Amino acid sequence: MGQKVHPVGFRLGSYKTWLSRWHDEGNYADLLHQDLTIRSTIESQYQRAGISRVEIERGTGEITVIINTSRPGIVIGRGGQRVDEMRGILQKLTMKKVHLNIQEIREPDLDAYLVARNIADQLERRISYRRAVKRAISQTMEAGARGIKVRIGGRLGGHEIARRVTEHQGSVPLHTLCANIDYGLAEALTNTGKIGVKVWIYKGNFIPESRRVAEVGVLEPAQEGS
Repeated sequence: MGQKVHPVGFRLGSYKTWLSRWHDEGNYADLLHQDLTIRSTIESQYQRAGISRVEIERGTGEITVIINTSRPGIVIGRGGQRVDEMRGILQKLTMKKVHLNIQEIREPDLDAYLVARNIADQLERRISYRRAVKRAISQTMEAGARGIKVRIGGRLGGHEIARRVTEHQGSVPLHTLCANIDYGLAEALTNTGKIGVKVWIYKGNFIPESRRVAEVGVLEPAQEGS
């Protein structure tokens, strides 16, 4: 039996945070299902907008929804029309005031979910899985990643027996807590069945602000005396 740890859940509380940030002991189950409905509604309305994740923050009588996307123009629409329509849909769904914040992902090649989704889309278009994976790895490394690992599983190439293939380049330290690891999972719906795509991207080590300030304070006197 495999024992696997989610790379993001493993680092929660250190430098990664939750996608849903609220607390309600009485209505936890209802609000949890409402969050799932909000995310599914946004994903169904913006299927080709390059949405990586949707963050939800709840306050007193209002909800803040943060959409991280690589194509903010598609989400906002001409003159903000589409974002106003989405705000109205979510307000009817939650019966609360909803604030929508759109954040642009400037480096989509460094976002694990977008890389996995790109590979899955190529598999659905019947592009060779080896070609799709190698192209994604090269683009991610050129974008400045320290390492990347891609694992795909399913009936690859239309074979009758499912199998799993892993490709990696660089370093991906999954057991190092300070390592900034981004993880994404996507599924390709092919004629022979589903093919799962998992991507791990290592972006470097995370240095806390307090430690960074302390290191600068130690280095400054040495630089003055030199």
